[in-house]
Amino acid sequence: MKYQKGNTGRVFIAKFEDGENPLNELTEFAKKEKLHCAIFWLIGGLKGGRFVVGPENDTLPPIPIWREITGNHEIIGIGTIIWHGDEPKIHLHGIYGREDFVRMGCMRENPEVFLVLEAIIMEITDVNVTRELDEKSKMILLKV
Repeated sequence: MKYQKGNTGRVFIAKFEDGENPLNELTEFAKKEKLHCAIFWLIGGLKGGRFVVGPENDTLPPIPIWREITGNHEIIGIGTIIWHGDEPKIHLHGIYGREDFVRMGCMRENPEVFLVLEAIIMEITDVNVTRELDEKSKMILLKV
């Protein structure tokens, strides 16, 4: 395990509006606030989005298994904001539920807020972390 010790910086409370894409909004927010390392928590609703529920098998590079949210769902999520080059990269895992049906996965494409989505965003300072392309997995992964 590789690690660095950091400190808590600024803390933000945000509200996403109906129809917004939280991945895009978080990306633009990180640019505006010059937020290079952060953790965030989400609670609210989504009515769309594509997410990955794991790889097909244990080979590298992984072949993702995709699922889609259609219609309104509750969400509880946790994620990180860490930059890759000149762009913030959002890594969000969530639990998505409607009625008695619950799924979990890594949100990757086109999430759309249903009614409201709340976020607490906590900056982590005094660390030097980035995301870089991992040759084995062909994924952009955390570098500590």
